Amino acid sequence: MNFPSLNEQIDVIKRGTVEIIPEDELVKKIEKSIAKKIPLNIKLGCDPSRPDLHIGHAVVLNKLRQFQELGHTAILIIGDYTGMIGDPTGKKKTRPQLTYEEASENGKTYYDQAVKILDKDKTKILYNSDWLAKLNLQNLIELMSKFTVQRILERDDFTNRLNEQAEIAFHEMLYPLMQGYDSYAINSDVELGGTDQKFNNLMGRDVQKRFGREPQIVITMPLLEGIDGSEKMSKSLDNAIGISEDPKDIFGKTMRIPDNLIYKYFELGTQISVGELKELTEKIAESPRDYKRKLGFEIVKLYYDEPTAERAVEEFDKIFIKKEIPDDIPETMLREDIKLINLIVVNKMADSNSAARKLIEAGAVSIDGEKVGDVNFLIEKDKKFTLKVGKRKFLKVN
Repeated sequence: MNFPSLNEQIDVIKRGTVEIIPEDELVKKIEKSIAKKIPLNIKLGCDPSRPDLHIGHAVVLNKLRQFQELGHTAILIIGDYTGMIGDPTGKKKTRPQLTYEEASENGKTYYDQAVKILDKDKTKILYNSDWLAKLNLQNLIELMSKFTVQRILERDDFTNRLNEQAEIAFHEMLYPLMQGYDSYAINSDVELGGTDQKFNNLMGRDVQKRFGREPQIVITMPLLEGIDGSEKMSKSLDNAIGISEDPKDIFGKTMRIPDNLIYKYFELGTQISVGELKELTEKIAESPRDYKRKLGFEIVKLYYDEPTAERAVEEFDKIFIKKEIPDDIPETMLREDIKLINLIVVNKMADSNSAARKLIEAGAVSIDGEKVGDVNFLIEKDKKFTLKVGKRKFLKVN
């Protein structure tokens, strides 16, 4: 196989990265790979604690895809076994344990979403239960004997808990060892992860060294802020863009990001070329709204296709620029009189009565273009109208 040159590969690999540990060893690995025409094993482990992925998760998946395009072997490890322990990274208390069945099911959902980014035919999917389940007590003792408690307690999460006299469950201390053993088991050359995974990924280097293997390179990627522009992207903070969301919602949320994040989203959340990326800085400053539209288009295209991305742009323009009602909106019929609040909740335009009440009080609910501010508003069963809730939710009542 003919690989791109060393410089070409390094340019792509460095895109958006925070650290390459150590870079000189990565150069040697790539030079050896080119000379022997053997691809590197690029590892990305995922702890399937939650089944839904957002574009913050996709940052490392995009980097894995770039390695694929350079000709290397992408290995996605589903942590169905480590998922039962739970990654303690960033946690102030012990996480609830998943069952093996829950971790496995989440892992399948993770894979189905990940291949929206990765080349499915060129991705090796492995489950770490294939080797971790085979470790007996003797194997585990041997692994644990190679590391000290002090080394494990170096990670900030454990240190902080100790200082705050919060409990650390013994099984949590096994997590970095198990993740490190994954690197040994698959003979990983490079491991990818967010900056919050640095300790776990470096443990992979340590395990490989202590078992006589050439250590992997660790490449860390930045954590992507959510659409609020401040906190790390998280579904629990309601600032995330899910990769399986409706295309129009992906585009609409992208249009809400702060201008100062447009370049970072292009760099980490799309697959535009390095050359295109270099040209963006000044252009974004000149016309941020236009490039935010282009960003939304690129993100939707990545997870769906170009025609779907074009329709998402058209739909956005129709609602927010032309102030028109979308063509494709849900419909319902009223068989009896109903309170406006109940109509909103029943049709899933708000999660609860209290949420619907807040929307009405905020002036975010209208009937045929007229705002309704009465939380006790009663709708008669024979009335026909178009209901709008918030900026994007419509319902046609016949």
